[in-house]
Amino acid sequence: MQPEVLSNYPRGPILAENNYILKRHLIKLVGGRFSIYSASGALALLADQKGFKLKEEIRVYSDEQMTQPYFGIFARQIMDFSAAYDVVDLTNNTKIGALKRKGWHSMVRDEWIIMDPYDREIGTVVEDSMLMALLRRFLSNLIPQNYDAIVGQAKVVDFRQTFNPFAYNLHIDFLATPESFDRRLGFAAAVLLAAIEGRQKG
Repeated sequence: MQPEVLSNYPRGPILAENNYILKRHLIKLVGGRFSIYSASGALALLADQKGFKLKEEIRVYSDEQMTQPYFGIFARQIMDFSAAYDVVDLTNNTKIGALKRKGWHSMVRDEWIIMDPYDREIGTVVEDSMLMALLRRFLSNLIPQNYDAIVGQAKVVDFRQTFNPFAYNLHIDFLATPESFDRRLGFAAAVLLAAIEGRQKG
């Protein structure tokens, strides 16, 4: 069943802070799991990536026991290089928006399109610089990644990986929140960067 289109953008306490860090779990053998913590160290979200799925499926919960589903990230196609991912509110099956990877563009420099519930492009998530992107691909994948989410003329989120050869950590800093941008799209982008881009670059 296709999700309904979300007509507004609710804000709750879990979205109120500006600084978070995503950590990738190392013990899950199939799929992936990611915890997002607030600046105070409290768990904000837990993302569970299903294994053995033809279409990528990630569910995000607001509790460690995974009893309170918050939103889901669902690939539209099977293993598509330019896949689009619908971000859906799991409490009422309404569509929040979508994120689409620019396949050939991402061969050199990672780039994603941010879309609203009607699939209209509202922004992009792009790797910080062409030079750093090339160095990461052809010199060393140990160079930490950095992405900017831009909506309209505003930089709304900074995604910054910290160097650690043994663990994947991604800082998520919300800088602005235009009315057209639901923060859950920012969290979804962070999870996809860790699950898709982080996986490809080790």
